[in-house]
Amino acid sequence: MPRLSLTLACGPYAHTDALMHDRVPVEGIDLTFLPIASPVEVFTRMFKNEAFDACEMSLSHYFRHRPAGHFPFVAIPVFPLRKFRHSFIVINANSGVREPQDLNGRRIGVMEYSQTAAVWIRGILHDEYGVNPEGIRWFTGGVNKPGHPKELQFKPDSAVSIEYIGDARTLNEMLVAGELDAVVGARLPKALGRVPHVRRLFEDYRRVEQEYFRRTRIFPIMHCIVLREDLYRRKPWVAESLFKAFVASRDMGWAAMDDDGNTRLMLPWLAGDIEELNTLCGGDPWWHGVEPNRHVLQSLAGYLQRERFIPKALNIDELFVPIVTASE
Repeated sequence: MPRLSLTLACGPYAHTDALMHDRVPVEGIDLTFLPIASPVEVFTRMFKNEAFDACEMSLSHYFRHRPAGHFPFVAIPVFPLRKFRHSFIVINANSGVREPQDLNGRRIGVMEYSQTAAVWIRGILHDEYGVNPEGIRWFTGGVNKPGHPKELQFKPDSAVSIEYIGDARTLNEMLVAGELDAVVGARLPKALGRVPHVRRLFEDYRRVEQEYFRRTRIFPIMHCIVLREDLYRRKPWVAESLFKAFVASRDMGWAAMDDDGNTRLMLPWLAGDIEELNTLCGGDPWWHGVEPNRHVLQSLAGYLQRERFIPKALNIDELFVPIVTASE
């Protein structure tokens, strides 16, 4: 039987490296892996042109669009990008912001209000520190380069104040100038580490993020993998083939980093980081599958509902194609 030719656009991560370089077989599939480092490019091309058979996708975009219909993609419970986000809250120290609660009523910049990173940050600030997003003036636009694709800009059904800064300015320069009190989201302003009054809100962010994980067991998910729905309906086996390949690639990537005789990454204290992860997480924290991540997925869905991006609670199981494999 001839193998199915399939294109996959995804970031060139350590845990996708084996898949990208054909070291992992994909059952029944002749895979063309397109290693596109910019998620914005991947999302925009998929939204506008359905440019790939499968691709990495913003989880918040998927959670908002899929239940509403008119979104011709289905998700596989593979999560290629996860990040703790306390470290992505950057302040102008001259604004008087010292504690998270000081962000109430302030002016905050974000690349796009609906991006997954921003949803996580607002949810954490609300739950952990009592910061109310609706009492803040939000400014959207490019962080370090002007402009941002309008296809990725969405507003919730609420009275929250959101202003686009236009295509000539950046959030970074507004933060430096004191026109913003903080910038949050998936990109750090380049003034961080260069301009003395531009600092992280949580300077000891590693400790804060680890304490957050210990309490919640949440390692925030940013992206999932989506497949064109028409392809999935015709060939549902493709989803499980891809799922198993991602799991195998992740396992190979983790094993390579845990090899004390091999410097997999250019990090001199990588062994210490691995030991710390083993203590904190019990090993590799890059879980795939719905069940190991149910609490994480429900948290994000709850944030989206609270902010009125979605009108009602989501059924997590209905949002991902069923996967039957030996392990996740």
